[in-house]
Amino acid sequence: MRMGGIEMKRKLEGQLAEAKSDYVRIQGDMDKLEYVRGRVSAAEEQLIRLEKEIAEINKRLEELAD
Repeated sequence: MRMGGIEMKRKLEGQLAEAKSDYVRIQGDMDKLEYVRGRVSAAEEQLIRLEKEIAEINKRLEELAD
């Protein structure tokens, strides 16, 4: 892996960690909203978006490993 590839991998790993952290936070928020019978649709949409983002980052990391 060339130097640019290493930097890209670190950047992607940082983005992945951030996306996972956001996912866990939003999931906790959604659990609280469900408990108080709040509106969870916006949180669900964010979780779906983050799932796609996490999948895309993982795909890009796999491509870098090849």
